[in-house]
Amino acid sequence: MNARSMRRVVLALALGVAPSLASGQMMVPDTAVADPADPLAARTPWGLGEHLVYKVKVGAFNAGEGHMTIDSQVDTVRGNRVYRATMEIAGGVLFAKVKDSYSTWIDVATLQSWRFIQDIHQVNYKSYRHYEMFPRRRQWERADNDESGRLGSSLPLDDISFVYFVRSLPLEVGKTYTLNRYFKDDGNPVEIRVLRKDRRETEAGVFNTIVVQPIIQTKGLFSQGGKAELHFTDDERRLLVYLKSDIPKFPGSLTLHLQSIQEGLPLNPAARERARARHATALADGDRGN
Repeated sequence: MNARSMRRVVLALALGVAPSLASGQMMVPDTAVADPADPLAARTPWGLGEHLVYKVKVGAFNAGEGHMTIDSQVDTVRGNRVYRATMEIAGGVLFAKVKDSYSTWIDVATLQSWRFIQDIHQVNYKSYRHYEMFPRRRQWERADNDESGRLGSSLPLDDISFVYFVRSLPLEVGKTYTLNRYFKDDGNPVEIRVLRKDRRETEAGVFNTIVVQPIIQTKGLFSQGGKAELHFTDDERRLLVYLKSDIPKFPGSLTLHLQSIQEGLPLNPAARERARARHATALADGDRGN
């Protein structure tokens, strides 16, 4: 990620079959989502109300908790319907204290970013930046000062929306996806390297995962020097199970370990029906297990 940004960033899969309902996992009830299905919405593996909670570690030490959350209702930015997604982390070890918040506003149809806000408190570093994207003018502007610049794409993505966008890709092992989609021109091209398949155990369960290394041409978590790895579930949900990144000038890595899952309800009608069917199957399997 850019400008010294974030340091952050389900029961066993037997025989390669995804668990229907892992410990701590639940589907957002329809009553929690007020927005009806939208035939113009892009098909996504995530949806309204998704809430993923993580244990944060610095090296071998427990350092706090974080989450990635999509609001349960559609928001708007300058008349464009958007998902609002937030990533937050709080904690630290000894002198290495972190309290960060990142929010992105993702277009429900194009999955581009319209707004990006980062509020960073890391060790001895603080930064607040509020970006607005104007694709027609091919320009980004900071609302917190007078800085502006050329958009790197007419369909821009920021640090957090990139994580959600990656979840919508096929993620074939051995393939590198090269994308000129980062909102700042000097951050392109972005490389998404699909390294391997793996198994990862967390408090939420044991998962078969696809391991991805994103590289953005700027300083930060997803820079080449950060050696970040993201482990997504090897199923249609593409949940982020584990994230690892080196911390500059610190002897250890920062890692996120999935603790609990609340699945969301997609806006796309086909994706919504798939999510409902998956939820119904999980409930039925749970009843039979009892």
